[in-house]
Amino acid sequence: MSCPVCRKDSDPAYRPFCSKRCADIDLGRWLRGAYVIPGTAQEEDDPAPTPEPPKH
Repeated sequence: MSCPVCRKDSDPAYRPFCSKRCADIDLGRWLRGAYVIPGTAQEEDDPAPTPEPPKH
């Protein structure tokens, strides 16, 4: 199996990556949102309801 980041042979200690560096690069891509599943955009969750003013 090759490393998905640099294509070198993977190291069992970091599988499927070849090193901690490549594992960290992949994590950074996930955190930045670089990996997405193609498809149509979905609606965002409803925003938090605004509290009603007190009635007198």
